Amino acid sequence: MTYTKTEIDGLWIIEPNVFCDSRGYFMESYKEQDFEQNIGKIHFIQDNESCSSQGVLRGLHYQLEPYAQSKLVRVIQGTVLDVAVDIRKGSPTYGKYIAVELSGENKRQFFIPKGFAHGFYVMSESAVFIYKVDNPYAPTHERGIRFDDPEIGVDWRAISDRLVNTSEKDRNAPLLNEADNNFEYNQ
Repeated sequence: MTYTKTEIDGLWIIEPNVFCDSRGYFMESYKEQDFEQNIGKIHFIQDNESCSSQGVLRGLHYQLEPYAQSKLVRVIQGTVLDVAVDIRKGSPTYGKYIAVELSGENKRQFFIPKGFAHGFYVMSESAVFIYKVDNPYAPTHERGIRFDDPEIGVDWRAISDRLVNTSEKDRNAPLLNEADNNFEYNQ
C-alpha cells in the first residue's frame, strides 16, 4: 500500500496494491502493521457500511471527546467526494479541508483522525461506503457543521447542478464558528 500525507497534518490517502487477472482482483484493504508504521497505532473496534443514492450528502459530522472517532473510509461501489475539515482549535489549518474522490474503481482510502468533521457527497447513481472507527457511536456527543458553511467553502463540485438530498439535521447544523467543539491541536 502507498501512504500519502496530505497538506493537512493527520489526514492520509491510502492506495492499495491491486492484483488483477482474468478472474477479477485481489487487494489488502487493511494491514495493521503497515498502518501503524505509516500512521500510528489506532485500535479500530467497528466496521460500518452505508448505501446512498446519487445526490445524497451526509455530513459534516463528528463526535466530541471522549467519544471522538478516527475513521478509515473507502467506497466499494460507486463514487463519492469525501471531505474532512480540520476543527482542531489552534491548528494552522483550522477550518481548511481536504476533498478526495473515493470509488469502487480507484479503491483509494482516506484516513481521518479525531478532530476533523467528515462528510461525503454521492456522485454516482449509488454508492456503498464502508469505514472503520475506533470509538462507538455516541448520540449524546454527536455534532455537525453545515456542509455549505461559507467560511469553510467546500467545493462539492457538481453539487449546484444536482438536487442535494440531505437530512434536516445536516441542513440545520451550525456554522463552524458556532459549533460545539472540544478539540485542541497538539503537534
